[in-house]
Amino acid sequence: MSIPFAPGDVISHAEMCSAIGASLQRGMNFRLHGRESVILMSIRPGAPYADSIESNGQVLIYEGHDIARTEGIDNPKEYDQPERHRNGLLTQNGLFAKAATDFKNGGSPAEKVRVFEKIRVGIWVYNGLFELIDSWIEQADSRNVFKFRLHLIGDLEASHVAATRELPEDDRLIPSWVKLEVWKRDKGQCVHPSCGAKTGLHFDHIIPYSRGGTSKDPANIQILCVRHNLAKRDSIQ
Repeated sequence: MSIPFAPGDVISHAEMCSAIGASLQRGMNFRLHGRESVILMSIRPGAPYADSIESNGQVLIYEGHDIARTEGIDNPKEYDQPERHRNGLLTQNGLFAKAATDFKNGGSPAEKVRVFEKIRVGIWVYNGLFELIDSWIEQADSRNVFKFRLHLIGDLEASHVAATRELPEDDRLIPSWVKLEVWKRDKGQCVHPSCGAKTGLHFDHIIPYSRGGTSKDPANIQILCVRHNLAKRDSIQ
């Protein structure tokens, strides 16, 4: 699956769906069109699941999804997250868990997963391509939930996009709280004095990661449009 995004690109839900070639309505999407898997995550306040980012952005811990609201189920949060549907077929939780188990047992390569993060209503960020390397069940609020460990990997398509834009290589995720703070501070638009564009945006390191710049300090992150991101290249402004 080739997509026209580099990690850090800010996109709309429509742009995300168009690039993936599917109408993404659920958070877990195992092998769309028989190819790569896609997950949608969020760490913003009020997010429905307890996702987290660890190891300086290299590792994503993703929570499985709840049982669907059906007749007789008023609050899915009171039920264990299901591995199978009532007809016996694997749920998305079950499909991802099986893929992780197959990898750990040496039966198949790690499942490749595209990760998109919701930072505000209608605003998404492409986080990159990950490998699914582990899964387990843990107890949370007196019920069992699935957890999945994904590790950030090199992404040839995203690397190609970054190279054509002459952007600094940076395989460290910007923490969600930094994205939210920068988005609010920069008012969701390119900060170049002569611009102010609100489309085609990217979270940019002011001091590039390759030169020691941090992803963890909002003061080192800004929003630029594609044109000014390209013009900046790898220079320190």
